[in-house]
Amino acid sequence: MAKNYFYIIILLAFFFTVSSSAQDSKQTSKPQDGSATIEGLSLYPNPVTNGKVYITSKNDLEKEIIVFDLLGKKVIQTHLVSKELNVADLSPGVYIIKISEQNVSATRKLIIR
Repeated sequence: MAKNYFYIIILLAFFFTVSSSAQDSKQTSKPQDGSATIEGLSLYPNPVTNGKVYITSKNDLEKEIIVFDLLGKKVIQTHLVSKELNVADLSPGVYIIKISEQNVSATRKLIIR
């Protein structure tokens, strides 16, 4: 009887060791899609209360800005040379903003109050 408990304990220890090492390898893996992000991207203030949002990045190059509503409809598309984007025409709500700079893009949630 004691031998059976010993084998069960060894089997459980092996099982937990294998499953935890499999989970560790999944968590530490890097994305394989080769995606890059815009370095130093900042979007403020968020939520927007004064009708203007400021978009900056480390390089501060020209950016293409596309704003979508939650249904996926494009509500703003523009090229931004300065840091200031006027969103005063948008109704209060939640939007998705796609920012592209030098063939790299990022998306963020934008809240208008």
